[in-house]
Amino acid sequence: MTTATSPRELAHPARDEIRLEGVLHALSDPMRLRVVRELAAAGSEVACSYIELPVAKSTSTHHFRVLRESGVIRQTYRGTAKMNGLRRTDLDALFPGLLEAVLAAAEGQAARLGTP
Repeated sequence: MTTATSPRELAHPARDEIRLEGVLHALSDPMRLRVVRELAAAGSEVACSYIELPVAKSTSTHHFRVLRESGVIRQTYRGTAKMNGLRRTDLDALFPGLLEAVLAAAEGQAARLGTP
C-alpha cells in the first residue's frame, strides 16, 4: 500500500498488491457495486457528490474507502473535491475480463429486477 505523504494524499495499493479476494469483497456489497457501475458509466473521474447513495455520509465514506483500499478505485483531491475513478487498467491487467463480467452481470440483474 502506498503511504500518504500528506493529509491531501490518500493511500492506494500498488498494482501488485491488489488481491482478487479484496476486489471480490469490495464488489460484493450492493452500494459499492452501485458506485462502480456509476463510475464505469461516467467513463472519467467524478466527485463523490456525483454518486448519490441512499445511506448516511459516513457510510458512503466507508464504501469509498473499501473500494480504494481494495484497489478498485483511485481517489485524488482536486481542490476541495475528492475525485474517484475506476482502476480499470490495473484490474484488467490482473484479472482479465473480471470487471466487464461483473458490470454486465449487474446490468442484467438490474434489468431483471427493475432496480437502478
